[in-house]
Amino acid sequence: MREPVDPADVDEAVFDVVERIPPGRVSTYGAVGRLVGVGPRRVARALSSGGGAVPWYRVLRADGTCAEPVRVRQLALLSAEGVPARDGRVDLSAVGWP
Repeated sequence: MREPVDPADVDEAVFDVVERIPPGRVSTYGAVGRLVGVGPRRVARALSSGGGAVPWYRVLRADGTCAEPVRVRQLALLSAEGVPARDGRVDLSAVGWP
């Protein structure tokens, strides 16, 4: 039987991975989740509830788009780091991490 995982530990693991995404690069909720061992929705929940101290804006949907509530701010922050976006979509094959 597996030991229950403390949600705060999952959040910290997500934050640790997101902090490793280099400036000018992006990752996806799914890629971060695979590194941590959780699903993409759990990554999104961690970032939305307490990810303000990490570069949350470097994490995108699997199709390279931003979550609607933060889309304008996220695209502006990514643009400031030199991440190109076309029609609100980032080319993950060009700037994806890892």
